[in-house]
Amino acid sequence: MAEVKLTIDGYPITADENKTVLEAALDNGIYIPHLCYHEDLHPNGGCRLCVVKQEGVDGVITSCSTKVKEGMVINTKDELAEKIRKLSCDFMFKTHPSECTGCPKYGKCQLASISQYVGDTGRNLREMKIRASLDESNPLMLHEMYRCILCGRCVRACGELRGVSALKFAKVDGRMRVVIDGDSLAKADCRFCGACVEVCPTGSIRDKVGVFRDDLPRDLSLVPCRGECPAHIDIPAYLRAVNEGDCDKAIAIIREKVPFPHALGLVCNNRCEDGCKHKDLNSPISIRNIKRFAAEHDETQSWKEQYLKVADRSGKKVAVIGGGACGLTAAYYLNKKGHDVTVFESKNIPGGHMTSGMPEYRIPTKAVLDEIKVIEDSGVKIICDHPVSNAAELKKEYDAVLVAIGTSVGKKLTYLPGADLPQVYSALEILQAQRLGKEIDLGDTVNIIGGGNVAFDVAGTAIRMGKTVNVVCLEKDASQASPEERDAALAEGTNLFDSHSNEAILGDGKVTGLQVHKISSFHFDPDTRALVEEAIPDSTYVIPCDSIVFAAGQVTGLTEDFGIELNKFGYPIDPATGNSGYKTSVDGVFSAGDVITGTRFLIDAIAGGRDVASLMDQYLGGDGKIDETLAERSADPYIGRIDGFAEIERNEMAERAAEERKCDFAPVSEGFTCDQANCETGRCLQCDLRLQLAPQRFWNDYAIAGEEGGEQ
Repeated sequence: MAEVKLTIDGYPITADENKTVLEAALDNGIYIPHLCYHEDLHPNGGCRLCVVKQEGVDGVITSCSTKVKEGMVINTKDELAEKIRKLSCDFMFKTHPSECTGCPKYGKCQLASISQYVGDTGRNLREMKIRASLDESNPLMLHEMYRCILCGRCVRACGELRGVSALKFAKVDGRMRVVIDGDSLAKADCRFCGACVEVCPTGSIRDKVGVFRDDLPRDLSLVPCRGECPAHIDIPAYLRAVNEGDCDKAIAIIREKVPFPHALGLVCNNRCEDGCKHKDLNSPISIRNIKRFAAEHDETQSWKEQYLKVADRSGKKVAVIGGGACGLTAAYYLNKKGHDVTVFESKNIPGGHMTSGMPEYRIPTKAVLDEIKVIEDSGVKIICDHPVSNAAELKKEYDAVLVAIGTSVGKKLTYLPGADLPQVYSALEILQAQRLGKEIDLGDTVNIIGGGNVAFDVAGTAIRMGKTVNVVCLEKDASQASPEERDAALAEGTNLFDSHSNEAILGDGKVTGLQVHKISSFHFDPDTRALVEEAIPDSTYVIPCDSIVFAAGQVTGLTEDFGIELNKFGYPIDPATGNSGYKTSVDGVFSAGDVITGTRFLIDAIAGGRDVASLMDQYLGGDGKIDETLAERSADPYIGRIDGFAEIERNEMAERAAEERKCDFAPVSEGFTCDQANCETGRCLQCDLRLQLAPQRFWNDYAIAGEEGGEQ
């Protein structure tokens, strides 16, 4: 590629022969005003702001459409050029609101920045305001076209860059305007990618308030699914890979952030879907189910060679107490950084809640153990049936210790009369007994106290054990549980007694029933104890049963004998802050996951494992950088038009009938078909493409213009 030498405003510069004068100037920090030009779009020279004087050429030239030539001499401050700029800017403002401070884009508007730099002609041209009502009818984007200056960026971005052409120029009431090519963006088959918003230099087309979070960095805010994911998985990239039929690449992308893609595809609480912009069209992308599909169709495991590569040994030893998702995630990354890691697990199987705290039909043991095997293959040593009684003592043998035992003890409401009867269990006891093959006496009828997801996990488990199951909870419609888990359990035969408060567990040496009464309202006190505000008179009765299961939460089970400082609830604390965090009261002993946050979700535990691994690596002398790239990215910005895109319905996995599935512990669903996965990934708005677009820059972003300060 040949280069040419030229001079701009007395500055000698070198530029590629294929560059325009404007591009060459901007590349070298020399600002030339421009508005219709955008570096991702083909130039059209329409705004006339970028005109300059070329030595030896009559008049002025448009720098955005003129290629550089050897020996070219350019003057951006030519009198005629500045006069034309001022006039162009003046005409733009004649149809634009004169009051800037009320505009949502105030302080971030390219037109205002250009006006500040160029100045005005001083002419008193008659104002020709285009009165156009604010269009709030479309989801995600707001059109306030009386701010439009007809630069055409949005039309060109939508057409030439995206291949959608949902916007066009048209005459309205005798004046040219940018309009939607249809009755609405949905009818125009808009892909809602946001390119038009990104390139608009004024506030004419912008994101509706609330679509994006303003407390996240730009790369996460503009891609809400990735921003909402605690581990910030590159979701659009792996959806794109699945759509292209490359599940191996999809899993490689997922594994860049998490070592349990299959487990997450089965049981993640999918906060990514809460952020998905498609929910404002009809329903969010089924991201969790696509993750599962990718994991179950990952045939070549092309990521594995790179995934198993580890750094040279650092000579440092790390002990991880707890073989759940958090501990194993941290162990994987610490081993990748060159430290020798040993995981101590108290049970006879690793995996934590994945293998002993959730039902087999939701997350099969084999799926988890297969993913743990990859961690072991990377060099992590896992020792089961090995409880650790004192973290401080263990630290004497290791350079660093991580406490990641989770909330491994189920809570019982001991203040309830009869809670000490032998057939009274915690939810965790039931789930662990079933997963680990231990006998437990439930009798024929089980009453479960609690209305969250865990209560319905126990319900589904007990139903499959052939029991009659009653769920008794304070909340109306068991509102603390996800509707899908509640409804699945009810379809399988679980009986729900909602808006009920418990008075006593009945029985003489053996549970015979649960005495309850109906309520109309309640609240939780600071210690999370439920306090009934209004009971329904004369509503006391007994729900017969042979056993009681408390689904009332879990605790760490730690005591002061563990060797680190704890708060009154048994959670490790950092004396420097007085709160639970990654550091503990013992130097070199760290904590993460549910043991500091309380019981949360699988993705939260994994994210905590990543964060603490980075911190521990720094403590051990490393740089704390654990991010890795396992797959190259390629995203074609030309996404094209899809008929009826906004109306394409969400795909749902087919589930086995309740009467069939309640008889075994096999998965409820076999997952997506290939056609479903392809269709569902095709619904993605590809929000990340917006990050490919060059950000808008202003005159003071350029070195030479910044030095001169522009014309005030």
